Amino acid sequence: MSRASDRAYSMIRDKILSGELRSGEKVGEESLAEQCGVSRTPVREALGRLEAEFLIRRNETQRSFVADWSLDDVEESFELRAMLEGRATRRAASRINDEQIGRMRMHNQALRKAVTSDIPDTQLFLDHNQHFHSIILEASASQRLTNVLSRLIEQPVIWRTVQNFTSEDLQQSFREHEELLAAFERHDPAWAEAVITSHIRRAFHTYANAHMDQRDAEVVLAAE
Repeated sequence: MSRASDRAYSMIRDKILSGELRSGEKVGEESLAEQCGVSRTPVREALGRLEAEFLIRRNETQRSFVADWSLDDVEESFELRAMLEGRATRRAASRINDEQIGRMRMHNQALRKAVTSDIPDTQLFLDHNQHFHSIILEASASQRLTNVLSRLIEQPVIWRTVQNFTSEDLQQSFREHEELLAAFERHDPAWAEAVITSHIRRAFHTYANAHMDQRDAEVVLAAE
């Protein structure tokens, strides 16, 4: 891949992950080429890579859209993440060292400050949460798991889920991280896996509740 293609890929991907490009939105090669400062060919290559990551979909006329996931799609994504991150966490519990635990604790304390302020700082939570989970993958010492999970963890649905977290949800996430750290300090794979699986499943139900609330609101508006 060319540098221009890599630049277009990174810029378009960031727009999708940030929500600037919304689910179901049509994406035009010409407009994206202008925004990325490249020709249409690198944009076309970038969209192909993003389609392989399930961030872009093409219709029968080969027009590109930001992927719009159903609740079943979202649940499957969370289930896959729970299975794979559960496996990574089990591996990490047997291999993690004090330095890695120390970095995880530092990020979780920063995360705690972000969620206990009068107005929770969601972006700060996301940043430190991502660092926290990336250290689990690092400690798992499995490049295959890291490659697959990196895509699942960074999907837009994760960002949208956190936007629906209440202050209590955010603080519960911090507490679950603390329990996970306790399991890591004791190098207990079964405990660590149980905590991360529950952690991810709870996040799915938060998303599902918000999804159903939005659907019900749309039905009410349509009936008025």
